[in-house]
Amino acid sequence: MSRGLGEPAFVLHQWDWSETSLVLDLWTRGQGRLAVVAKGAKRPYSQLRPVLLPFQPLSVQLTRPKRDDTAGDIQTLRQAEYAGGCPVLPTPRLMAGFYVNELLIKLLPRGEAQPGLFDAYAATLQALATEDDEQAALRAFELLLLRTVGLLPELDRDGVTLQRLAPEAAVLLRADSGALALDLRGRPDAAAGSQVLSGVLCQALEGALAMRVAADAVVALRLLCATALPALRTQLRPLLDYHLGAPGLRTRELLRALHRLQATAVARGPMSQTPSASAPLPP
Repeated sequence: MSRGLGEPAFVLHQWDWSETSLVLDLWTRGQGRLAVVAKGAKRPYSQLRPVLLPFQPLSVQLTRPKRDDTAGDIQTLRQAEYAGGCPVLPTPRLMAGFYVNELLIKLLPRGEAQPGLFDAYAATLQALATEDDEQAALRAFELLLLRTVGLLPELDRDGVTLQRLAPEAAVLLRADSGALALDLRGRPDAAAGSQVLSGVLCQALEGALAMRVAADAVVALRLLCATALPALRTQLRPLLDYHLGAPGLRTRELLRALHRLQATAVARGPMSQTPSASAPLPP
């Protein structure tokens, strides 16, 4: 029973299922995240083997047995083709891509189609492959993901008073209470010390998040995020950690470990450094 012909999709993760097959965490535009079996995909001459790669846009056909048509079933991948349209991520950006995939796996429910977020993901991969500012692309997607799954508070209103934030306000994002306008009178160093956001930026971010076209929202958010990267990183990380819970993101821990190896290599001198020791800072 066909569940989709030519369905746009991305592989978020895969596991060994048998000696010859894989189980995929497949994100489709029309059906959301799905658990899918790719039978025979590990065989040397399988047509699926070179296609089922992360960050590669696919067109897929899925089937499910007629005897049980419940939404929670594992479906079977019958066909997958490379859909094109997205450049390959360069090696230094692969960890950023895996970081985004892990966020989706942990925060996006199965079986709920989010076509706007799907398009935003494709646009984010495009930005990671072609743009210089990796951090702005990551912050923009984090904001869109949190808003899509209902975990991002209104950025232009105080979470306690529900009043619209003044442009000159200093704002702190809290997972339990939303955006909070801080009183910094008589505390000239408080804003810099806590890496707060400005009211005018929060208003602009809220406007970008409200855009109907996902690709337009990604571009607008990326430009805005580039103007306040340290503050956004400081504010969004605890917000994400609050909703992700324990254990933390594996990609973040891996990047921290690689960064420690790099620091150790630098401390020991040039002879101990290797190209593989180089790693970006955690997202």
